[in-house]
Amino acid sequence: QVQLVESGGGLVQAGGSLRLSCAASGLTFRITAMGWFRQAPGKEREFVGAITWTGGAPYYEDSVKGRVTISRDKAKNTVYLQMNSVKVEDTAAYYCAARDFYRDVRSSDFGYWGQGTQVTVSS
Repeated sequence: QVQLVESGGGLVQAGGSLRLSCAASGLTFRITAMGWFRQAPGKEREFVGAITWTGGAPYYEDSVKGRVTISRDKAKNTVYLQMNSVKVEDTAAYYCAARDFYRDVRSSDFGYWGQGTQVTVSS
């Protein structure tokens, strides 16, 4: 099993930046990729992007491309989400996810989930 714990959420002003972290523990050697999702109130969970654990370019959904950077620190078993020029519509609970099976980096198929961290963007 893999456990995931997100941190870094909170209140951000529109136009500012945020950085979320997700620390993995447990059977981390099995992780093949990690990703980020978000869910705004009253909306379905949305895939933000992902990064493979072995390297290669991250994937970003069109809705956030150009504003988001996903990176990972394998030594710390941690993945990060950096978002710039945040907008009020970025307000959501952000979830980290991991998988221990192989999929294309663009796949939103994950088996492990964190509890989420709330991000609220004020105007």
